[in-house]
Amino acid sequence: MKTIKFVIILIIIILVMNAKPTEAQPAGHVLNLSYQYEKPADGVVRVLSYNVRNCLGMDGKTDYIRVSSIIRSIHPNIVALQELDSATTRSNGTDVLKALAENSGMYSVYGASIPYRGGKYGIGILSSEKPLKSSFLPLPGREEKRGLLIAEFPNYVLFCSHFSLTEADRLTSVQMIDQKAKDYRKPVIFAGDLNSKPESDVINTLSNSWINLSGTSPTFPSTGPKECIDYIFGLNCCNLTYHVAKRMVVPEAVASDHCPLFVDLKLSNIAPHAK
Repeated sequence: MKTIKFVIILIIIILVMNAKPTEAQPAGHVLNLSYQYEKPADGVVRVLSYNVRNCLGMDGKTDYIRVSSIIRSIHPNIVALQELDSATTRSNGTDVLKALAENSGMYSVYGASIPYRGGKYGIGILSSEKPLKSSFLPLPGREEKRGLLIAEFPNYVLFCSHFSLTEADRLTSVQMIDQKAKDYRKPVIFAGDLNSKPESDVINTLSNSWINLSGTSPTFPSTGPKECIDYIFGLNCCNLTYHVAKRMVVPEAVASDHCPLFVDLKLSNIAPHAK
């Protein structure tokens, strides 16, 4: 009897040792998206702006794979992201932008606006091609410091920001961004959550030097968009022209409290590598 028990136990041990381990699947690894987009045509730059709320969804789940899947489904060339933790205790030490970059197969540039919970909190840029260079310009924010993240590519520059909740700070930020844009002699695209409605003084002031490429369709809240506070602009100078082939607010209601929005651009009068 003891021999039989020993044999049974031995068989069980062998089966366990040779069994293939089951890999834990991250939350949201399978998405049934109600939208799908074709890749942009040759010669078109697809620009995506998305306030991801640190990937905290409206269902209360923080899901990096879900947000990455949404980004991949849109096939952007460049992405301006807002509300990103970097190695905070809130995110269990995760570099959120790095996680999104790895899962999206894109290059990344991070800009920390403030120290936060043992790490940093700020904005980021993803891109299909490696930036030539990047920089960060601090912007005012009375309730929370803000910033402008800049990534330069051979044929254009991307500005990314998340404006203050205080109007005076936002107006000052516009002046600072206008001044910074003068450094470039190639198309400058400015994308982000500007916390400003289309009829606001902020957007009216910004429109003196920038062209609204994304329109004024509501982007917030994602569960039933009523306000347009997310935008994509193009710098209006130097005989540069922006042909908008497509603009879209993506109907994603769960992954964040903002909807993603993107534009397809054909850029004219480009002087490659000029600055």
